[in-house]
Amino acid sequence: MRMNFRLPLPALPTRLQVPTGVAPVDPLLLCCALALMLIGLVMITSASMDVAARDFGSPLYFIVRHGSFFVLALVAAGLALMVPVRAWKQYDVVLLLFGAALLVLVLVPGIGREVNGSRRWIGLGPVNLQASEIAKMCMVIFISGYLVRRLAEVRSSWWGVIKPALPMGVYGALLLAEPDYGALVVMVGTVAGMVFLGGMQFAQLVVVVLGGGGLIAVLAFAQPYRLERLKSFTDPWADPFGAGYQLSQAQIAFGRGDWFGTGLGNSVQKLFYLPEAHTDFVYSVLAEELGLVGAVLIIGLYVLMVARTFLIGRQAEKQQRFYMAYLTYGFGFIIAGQALINIGVNVGALPTKGLTLPLLSYGGSSLLVCAVMIAIVLRVDYELKCQRLKVQPRELPWLRRLLRLEEKVA
Repeated sequence: MRMNFRLPLPALPTRLQVPTGVAPVDPLLLCCALALMLIGLVMITSASMDVAARDFGSPLYFIVRHGSFFVLALVAAGLALMVPVRAWKQYDVVLLLFGAALLVLVLVPGIGREVNGSRRWIGLGPVNLQASEIAKMCMVIFISGYLVRRLAEVRSSWWGVIKPALPMGVYGALLLAEPDYGALVVMVGTVAGMVFLGGMQFAQLVVVVLGGGGLIAVLAFAQPYRLERLKSFTDPWADPFGAGYQLSQAQIAFGRGDWFGTGLGNSVQKLFYLPEAHTDFVYSVLAEELGLVGAVLIIGLYVLMVARTFLIGRQAEKQQRFYMAYLTYGFGFIIAGQALINIGVNVGALPTKGLTLPLLSYGGSSLLVCAVMIAIVLRVDYELKCQRLKVQPRELPWLRRLLRLEEKVA
């Protein structure tokens, strides 16, 4: 006698559904993110081939690695899009501890990898995971939950404003130990912006900005190499073959680009003149090959993407979904801050910092985390639309059981 046993498989929704005629997610935000990712794929290919051929014997070395993370980022974003927003809120403390653990692990000899004098990466076989990228996202998720839980305290007392500085201080100390000064600046600015939007009083904001600015200034002057960067930033041509080399070469790239560029693939600065041409200075190569028109187009995409992110956050506030609002604002601050600093460094408006251009520069960890953050914002937009239209948002049943989420939408 033969007996067949069949295990019931959970129903997997293939797409997010809302009534006909309504886009399930914000189309402008999605298109901007995909456009930046695809442009990055093209520009990294152009900027890295000669360096890859010299250092690794294959001109496609970097683009194969970035392409792998490109696919992985799309998969991770698709999964994040199906995770209910309340799951991030429910596990915000766990994620905060997870981010701190990564920052500790990166400092452990044998686990953390040192590149160019900084220990910022965790070795995972053939790839490196940049702990600070994940840590920034974890901090935003935690602060969003804190602001919802302690909103009245934040708006009425100094203690409510000081509390978020405690976990941020731990993260900051670990980031300085790497060191990763750029990530610290972005994180401090993001948390300050989130607390301000949560209802911080103006006098408190002035004190926090002055105190935070003073601390950052002290840290900037505390290390000789940071001081040299500041000096070279003010006049890179004073030492064009020394401390000002990167900035002077980047400015040459912008000058050669003129209005419409030299043409895709025709950059001269990427031929071993401009260091890190496919990572920190890919925007300079883009400006050289696509000209001022291409450079302004990229800025326009970032402005539109950040604006749509903040509009979604504002809509969440209107619908009384404050956790969604703060989460969206935080991710918007991270993307805007990193884009502003990276572009500012490339054009010579800011001192040199090792921050990637979100979704566009070479860097698997940054691409992966930025894609997940955009997916979470799209999920917020989707759940807000479901609330307005009075329909139940689609979820993965097995994921709800795995995370032990409440059936009621928080």
